[in-house]
Amino acid sequence: MKTIGLLGGMSWESTATYYRLINQQTRMRLGGLHSAELLLWSFDFSQIELLLARGEWEEAGSLLKQAAHKLESAGADCIVICANTMHKVASYIQDGLTIPFIHIAETTATAIQKVKRRKPLLLATRYLMEHDFYVKRLEELHGMSVVVPDNGGQAVVHDIAYNELCRGQINEDSRRTLLQIVRKAQDQGADSVILGCTELGLLVGQEDISAPVIDSTTEHVRGILDFALKKESEFEDLI
Repeated sequence: MKTIGLLGGMSWESTATYYRLINQQTRMRLGGLHSAELLLWSFDFSQIELLLARGEWEEAGSLLKQAAHKLESAGADCIVICANTMHKVASYIQDGLTIPFIHIAETTATAIQKVKRRKPLLLATRYLMEHDFYVKRLEELHGMSVVVPDNGGQAVVHDIAYNELCRGQINEDSRRTLLQIVRKAQDQGADSVILGCTELGLLVGQEDISAPVIDSTTEHVRGILDFALKKESEFEDLI
């Protein structure tokens, strides 16, 4: 098995989900007492969030790049960001790496294509919904038409993710609010739902929504293990 390099701590709840899913899926695929070979760099999220609030993405990207190179030097065979939003700085991280970077938008796109949908609703942090780095990749590289909530809906989803789920709070009223946003988007033509923030999967899932739900974290983990357990040449489309 190849060694997986994880950039985590954004938030640690998100990273804990990645750690659990990667090891669970490794055991399911390999059986017995198998678990994943991985290296983890975990940031103090307060430091990163301050940079994001100030719009200092380049500085945040520089920090993640430094950590990624340290993971590579320590023996990682690939680099993974354990968060959707921080993929905005993916280009910084990839610069100078000699090992693959597995991009969450690519594994998400693969999952949407498998269920034959073209117009997904994206639920994520405000940073992911406002900026086009994620949406543009899905639309220009994969021919999708991505739906995002209106400004009010974006603010609500962001608040639930950052001020509740990232703090470990599970609120039933927030779950109902998210589902109202989903139903509104479905009425407007959305044919699937991307849970584009790792923590959102703690609140809603396929059992709550009639359309196909793509949990970006689950699909990212699937792609990570496809790479870690098979030949690199088979998974160039993930980077």
